[in-house]
Amino acid sequence: MTLADSAIQWYDDNARDLPWRVPGTTPWAVLVSEVMLQQTPVVRVEPAWHAWMTRWPTPADLAQDPPSEAIRMWGRLGYPRRAMRLHACAVAIVERHGGRVPDDLDQLLALPGVGTYTARAVATFAYGQRHPVVDTNVRRVVARAVAGDPDAGPTTTAADLTATAELLPEEPARAAKASIAFMELGAIVCTARSPRCPQCPLESVCAWRRSGAPAPTGPTRRPQKYAGTDRHVRGLLLEVLRHATGPVPRQRLDTVWADDVQRARALAGLVTDGLVEPLDFDADRFVLAGDHPPRYPALP
Repeated sequence: MTLADSAIQWYDDNARDLPWRVPGTTPWAVLVSEVMLQQTPVVRVEPAWHAWMTRWPTPADLAQDPPSEAIRMWGRLGYPRRAMRLHACAVAIVERHGGRVPDDLDQLLALPGVGTYTARAVATFAYGQRHPVVDTNVRRVVARAVAGDPDAGPTTTAADLTATAELLPEEPARAAKASIAFMELGAIVCTARSPRCPQCPLESVCAWRRSGAPAPTGPTRRPQKYAGTDRHVRGLLLEVLRHATGPVPRQRLDTVWADDVQRARALAGLVTDGLVEPLDFDADRFVLAGDHPPRYPALP
């Protein structure tokens, strides 16, 4: 059997039961899941995805609400610019494609905030097309099984897309199944730190295992700290704004973090990123992007 055949067979018996994989899931639901899953564990995404799809089952439903509501619903998933991108994406889908998520790869790539990975993931998982869908997990599986390397590089390259495409069956539906199987294999078996090689369907042909499973020779990437970083402070500021019932005065935001310089830098970053808007000329009151208007009454 080919690597794809072995991965598909394993996937059919071992895949996680995730809601966005249920037959009949809409392309919009797949797109939302892919954006949410970026840099976020499945266990945190599932409840957020269910809540999002209940409120906004179609792009048109989201597009008619202000972006501030997307930021609120995003909650504590992290990297809230993804919420803004999903809102902008929904608006573009309505304006350019009549509310239907396009199935053409170039049209997907042209949507706001949709990059190489997300576009190929939607075309593949929602529409059953043949594209190399390459994330960190897939790159690691291919690097180990094919190249014999202990790990892949830090970013996806054209070579990664080519190497993965060469493993896919020609028939589009089966290629799409192989893509999700490689991804799942990397997520739960061929993991970065503690691979479960005896449970891997590719163990007998894995070039990395056959060469003795050498350890990486480069520097080890340390997990990024969160507490005390600008990201942490940004999150604290957004938490106040998400739960506010009106414009938030600067004095209220000043209470969330003692370091004046870092707090000001974090707030300025939120404004620059378009997540937060100052309401006054002197920037004494703030709201989430799009909350004024229509959520709040006009200022005198």
